[in-house]
Amino acid sequence: MKAQAAIIGLGRIASLLEEDSLREKPCTHAGAIAANPGCVLAAGCDIDEERRRLFSEKWRVPVYADAAEMIRIHAPQILAVATHPDSHYRYCRLAALSGVPVVICEKPLAGTVREARKIARLAKAGPSGRGPVIITNHERRYSDDYIRAKTILDGEKLGRLLSVRANIYMGKSKRLLDVFWHDGTHLADAIMFLGGATLKHRRRLGAKLSARAGTAWLEGELRGTETGTGETGAPKTKTKAVPVIIEIGAGRDHLVFEMEFSCEKGRLRIGNGIFEVWESAPCPYAENFRSLKHSGEVFKGPTGCFANMIGDAAACVNENGISPRSSAADGLRVIEYLHSVQAWH
Repeated sequence: MKAQAAIIGLGRIASLLEEDSLREKPCTHAGAIAANPGCVLAAGCDIDEERRRLFSEKWRVPVYADAAEMIRIHAPQILAVATHPDSHYRYCRLAALSGVPVVICEKPLAGTVREARKIARLAKAGPSGRGPVIITNHERRYSDDYIRAKTILDGEKLGRLLSVRANIYMGKSKRLLDVFWHDGTHLADAIMFLGGATLKHRRRLGAKLSARAGTAWLEGELRGTETGTGETGAPKTKTKAVPVIIEIGAGRDHLVFEMEFSCEKGRLRIGNGIFEVWESAPCPYAENFRSLKHSGEVFKGPTGCFANMIGDAAACVNENGISPRSSAADGLRVIEYLHSVQAWH
C-alpha cells in the first residue's frame, strides 16, 4: 500500500524549483513524492492563493488554505513542512497531535534554539506516548556523493582526520548572517555528518556577520569521543577535537559551497560540483618527500538526495522503530551551533 503524503507550504522547495531546467530531478518535495513508487502525493496546503493554484495545476491534487483541515481529510502518513522556520514547531506539533507518523521538516529546523528543542522533544513523546519520526531535510546526508565521502573518511582510507576547512559564498551583497542561516545550515550539518562529531564555535575573525561586504572566518572544532585500546589492552575512550575553519564571504559574483577534510595520508574535497580524493605519494619534484596525487576517484551521475530522503521517510512509515538518516536531533545540533555563533556576534 502506498504511503499518503501531503505538503504544507507550496513554495520553491515544495514544488516551484522543479521548473529549473538545470537542477537534478527530483529537486522538490512534490517531485520526489511523485517519483517514488511507494508514495502518492495526496494534497497541498498554503495560505497564498496563487501558490495553491500553481500547485494544484501542476500536480493535480486538492489544495487547502488550512493545514488542520487537510490533515483531517487526507490523514497523511508523511507530512512535509516547507514553510518559514518560525512556523515549523506549530506544524510539527499539529502533526504530532493529529497522529501523523512521519514529518519531514525543512531546514533550518527552527528559528530559535527553544523551538528546535521543542520539535526534538515531539519526536520522543506524542499524545499517545510516541511522537512522530521527524526528519530534518539536510539533504546532503541523503546525497550519494556525500555518503561515499563519509565511507572514505569513516574507513580512514586517508588516515585520521586532522582538520576541516570550508567556504561558502552566496553572491555579492547578501548579509553574511543570512547566508550563514540559510546555506550555512547545510554546511554545518555536512561537516558534522562527514566528521562524525559535534561542531562547536570558538571565535570569529574578520567581518561582522551583520555586514554585507567582506569576509568572516568562524573558528571552531569538531568535538566528540573515540574509542581505542590502552597500554594494558583495555578499552579506552578519549576526547576527539578536530580544528575547523569556515569562511563566509560577500562581494563575489559566484556561488561556492565546499569543504576540505585534511587527513594524515591525503585530503578529500567535496561541495557543489566537487568530489576529489587526493592521496599521499612520493613527490615527483624532490627526493625524500611526499606530496598529494589525485586518486582518480570521481563521482558521476545523480546524487539522488531528494529521492533518497523520501525513500527514508517511506521506510520510517513501513518499518517501526527505525531511525532516519537525518533526525530532529541532528537538526537541533545545527541550530545550537548557529545560535552559539550568533550569540557572540
